[in-house]
Amino acid sequence: MSKFNLEVLAYEESPVGMICLRRRELLSEPGTVVTEITLDHEFLMSSIVTFSERALALRALELHPGTELEVLVGGLGLGYTAREALTSERVARVDVIEYLPQVIDWMERGLVPLSSELQADPRFAVTQGDVYGYLAAEPGKRYDLILVDVDHSPDERLGSASDSFYSREGLARALRHLRPGGLLGVWSYAESPEFESMLRSAFGEVHVETETFVHRFLGDEETNWLYFVRA
Repeated sequence: MSKFNLEVLAYEESPVGMICLRRRELLSEPGTVVTEITLDHEFLMSSIVTFSERALALRALELHPGTELEVLVGGLGLGYTAREALTSERVARVDVIEYLPQVIDWMERGLVPLSSELQADPRFAVTQGDVYGYLAAEPGKRYDLILVDVDHSPDERLGSASDSFYSREGLARALRHLRPGGLLGVWSYAESPEFESMLRSAFGEVHVETETFVHRFLGDEETNWLYFVRA
């Protein structure tokens, strides 16, 4: 670690802006090193704040009683949603679609904490692509769980590619990629009453979960939202 307590591992231009992968030791917790991703110099995700992204997979698994489950994750990030799914013996495979090739490269080069663990699991695979485009297309392979953690929220998106996904028609197209009884889960950092209202008016079985945790950086409670729709 440098004398400035910050190590920049990668700093690269991407289609959504300048992304930075960095590692630093917490001054408040000497010896605790965290890995972070920023987008255009704004904090995006951290290896120490993973509660709700792990809960996205955990709650979906609790809502699905099946075995030999096939899971699709939209967005690799630091890998915590995928890893949480892989901790279940009921999961046969986890496919991840990640839009940014830089993020996949970081994992393949061992720059993120879960790199070795994910790549060593034969059930795990990641491909570069647009998960929203994939879910809008005609389905090929069908999944038991589809977990989407890409945008900040249905109301605050990283780009325009996901606009149609958050509509009644877009979600209906996404649900075609599920096996009967499967679940589509969407992570959000904030509540979206309009999105929830649309889900409840358009689909039969909807679950809305809140996940509250103490943010170790800020010392404050933070609440994220998880939206689930059953096929």
